[in-house]
Amino acid sequence: MEAFEANLDRLGVSSKRCARRLLSIGENRWELLSVEIREGLIQGGQAVLLALATAVLGLLGAMALTAAVVVRFWAVSPVGVLLVMGGLYGLGAFIAQQRLRRLLRNCQALSASLDQLRKDLACLEKVLG
Repeated sequence: MEAFEANLDRLGVSSKRCARRLLSIGENRWELLSVEIREGLIQGGQAVLLALATAVLGLLGAMALTAAVVVRFWAVSPVGVLLVMGGLYGLGAFIAQQRLRRLLRNCQALSASLDQLRKDLACLEKVLG
């Protein structure tokens, strides 16, 4: 009977130790995830502000350049100069859209957290299996 109680006590101590370790691992993973989310939000905000500044300044520059080109070639062919400028802007928009698609396709959010969770799962399967 004493051996059973001793084994039961050891099982209880082992269970508590295992539970503490699992909680510690969970806490570490949660902290990693929260740090990555915070960093992602900061980078996303900065990217949006820079994209807006780029768009506004680019639009102002394009308007000034368009006005200069149209004034210069108005006597030659008013419709032709507007068609050429429109085609150039359309080509630029197409190229920018293709680059944006490529960027979004290659985006990997929370990659460090996911990698760590995969490692934890593999380790747990090795221990349990």
